[in-house]
Amino acid sequence: MAGDATTIARPYAEAVFQRALETDKLDLWTEMLAFLGTAVEDPQLSRVLGSPQLTREQKAQLVLDIAGGRLSGEGENLVRLLAENGRLALLPEIASLYEARKAEHEGTVEVDVTTAYPLKPAQEQVLSEALKAKLGREVRIHSHEDPELIGGFRLRAGDMVIDGSVAGQLQQLAHELGL
Repeated sequence: MAGDATTIARPYAEAVFQRALETDKLDLWTEMLAFLGTAVEDPQLSRVLGSPQLTREQKAQLVLDIAGGRLSGEGENLVRLLAENGRLALLPEIASLYEARKAEHEGTVEVDVTTAYPLKPAQEQVLSEALKAKLGREVRIHSHEDPELIGGFRLRAGDMVIDGSVAGQLQQLAHELGL
């Protein structure tokens, strides 16, 4: 289903990106899409938006009311269009695809690094420089902690995934031993 959502969301994300580029409002669209994506992921709002008892217009108005003036006129039009097409649930995927397209345009890459313990600023800097040399793009690191990794790290940069965690190595060893 995630692949289907991506396929459906991609034209919307591309259209928004092109418009943001034309109007020089890339950062504004980042903020609006991040807000909208987070809002529709809320379990309560998601249930309400999935209800057949509300019309598509009512769903659009509900999202616009929740936004409370955080959207530009074009942002409001996007909400209305998505509601009209029954696609409000795609907002998180649209936001994600938009950000990937924006990063590509700006020559940057978003990197998620998960470690068992907090990264020190010096470690983050070394990692950033190594990734910049490997990927040939500016790197924005987002650090997360997961004690279940035991040690090491798990890195995701676009389609590239590197699992250098102790938990990952143990899992691979168990797989090789047929456990």
